[in-house]
Amino acid sequence: MGRDNHGNANDNTNTARARDGKAWNSFATPAIGKLVRKAARLTRHGGSAFPGKVVERIDPGFLARTLAQLPLGVVLVSGTNGKTTTTRMVASMLSELGLRVFTNPTGSNFTRGVVSALLEQVTLGGRLDADIAVLELDEAYAVHFVRQVKPRYALLLNVMRDQLDRFGEIDNTARLLGHVAEATTGTVVLNREDPRIARLADLVREPGADVRYFGLSDDLRAFFPSDDDMATTVAVEGAATAEASDPLSPLRGQLPLPGGASGEPPVESCSPREGELSGAAGLRGSVSATAALPADVTLTRVGDHEADFLIAGESEPRTTTVRLEGVYNLYNAAAALAVVRAVQADAERFGILTVCGGIGGPREETPRERTFAGLRSAIEHDGDLFERVQLVREARIETLLAAVSHVTPAFGRGEVIDVNGQPTELLLVKNPMGFRLSLASFPPNADTDTMIVINDEYADGRDMSWLWDVDFTSLRETGVKQVSGMRAWDMALRLEYDRVPVGAVDTDIDAALAAFVRPDPARPGRRKHIYCTYTAMLKVRAALARIADVADAGVGQ
Repeated sequence: MGRDNHGNANDNTNTARARDGKAWNSFATPAIGKLVRKAARLTRHGGSAFPGKVVERIDPGFLARTLAQLPLGVVLVSGTNGKTTTTRMVASMLSELGLRVFTNPTGSNFTRGVVSALLEQVTLGGRLDADIAVLELDEAYAVHFVRQVKPRYALLLNVMRDQLDRFGEIDNTARLLGHVAEATTGTVVLNREDPRIARLADLVREPGADVRYFGLSDDLRAFFPSDDDMATTVAVEGAATAEASDPLSPLRGQLPLPGGASGEPPVESCSPREGELSGAAGLRGSVSATAALPADVTLTRVGDHEADFLIAGESEPRTTTVRLEGVYNLYNAAAALAVVRAVQADAERFGILTVCGGIGGPREETPRERTFAGLRSAIEHDGDLFERVQLVREARIETLLAAVSHVTPAFGRGEVIDVNGQPTELLLVKNPMGFRLSLASFPPNADTDTMIVINDEYADGRDMSWLWDVDFTSLRETGVKQVSGMRAWDMALRLEYDRVPVGAVDTDIDAALAAFVRPDPARPGRRKHIYCTYTAMLKVRAALARIADVADAGVGQ
């Protein structure tokens, strides 16, 4: 078994890869990468992942070699929706519990984005001062990542139709995430309510690895439908008659209702993907089977900036407040809690083994056992590490929930920026489910202006046909004040089909944004909602940074 230069024992595969991938010039990699990063930020050229792209070319082993230093390994987060916010939750919670956490906070989720984030944190000697990494990975690039670094924990959220030009249909996306499940050496945390994700438990094969689930109570499942539900139904207009005080009432107008609860049959979608109905039918039959799986954390109630979670082994749910926006982020919180509890379970096991003297001897047969041996060795070189692990081990449920309540939105994901005295909310949308849930979670009203910005660059996905699977009828009453982006006219046409009034269409994002945020003396302080695809969000954010105070997320300008 190999050990890194800090005395940590690592999985044999990772250690060998890190050693074999060491380029002759690797000693200079951190300096070169930091120089490229600084030049890219000064010139505003290349984006946040550019330094990583350069380093991957000159030193392919840098990623595995650097992450091999981590005594607690890597938590990999992937799936179609919710990766950035959930990664932020997990990293924030583990940090609040006392661990030193490395993460890729910008949402640049290709392997080069992780390398770029590493370049910001490592010393010139290549030292990474962290106990554990929490990394968001794009579904396709997660496969490239696990070929270099085997994660100790994996959190797999969901699969939805997204960037069809890259991934194809969602069964292929599930296969990509299957490679992550296979490679994980510790605990794989899966979404019980997504049949394609739940099935990945069959692929967890590393000796000593285990599976945990997060899920929903029966009465909430209808409000978080699978992609197959969204592909075969559209919202039934007028179905929502719930009281305005019900925090789920906006969802009732956007999402399919269970068992004809609206009093009307579901309306068949007229989308081009109607042919998917027969292929998905068999999968929907497996939903009841997955519902029987035991969940470590279950979301049982959603409210206005609060939620109830039932923890395995307890009889009553616990309530916590949240600062995050959007009902869907409450389910992401359940996912984050589940993976943090998996890390905590290993910390508890480590403590028991240490007291019993059960590690450090000849028995290091599985990756998890080698993890404990490596952790013990690392503690010999860093006495404070034991105290940090103990804090995680001893953390009570109340502490975990308090950590959830302190997490703030990731950039562009419900982030609120004050522009000319107007709270302006950036809402990332990139597929039918995400857009539907955003519209449901942030319903328009008479005091809100709406803008939609749609680009079709590579990071957005070239295929924008998914816009026809989004129900925009909730915008009819207030209309959309401004539509912009490369596909502005396509978006305007889509709104016209749903009879949504559009104030203006301008493909120039800067010009359209300037008009949208211009104060109206007759209506001061109006709230602004800007729904945008990924590259559109970056451009909108950069434009806002020139006229307002916008936090530097390290994504370039």
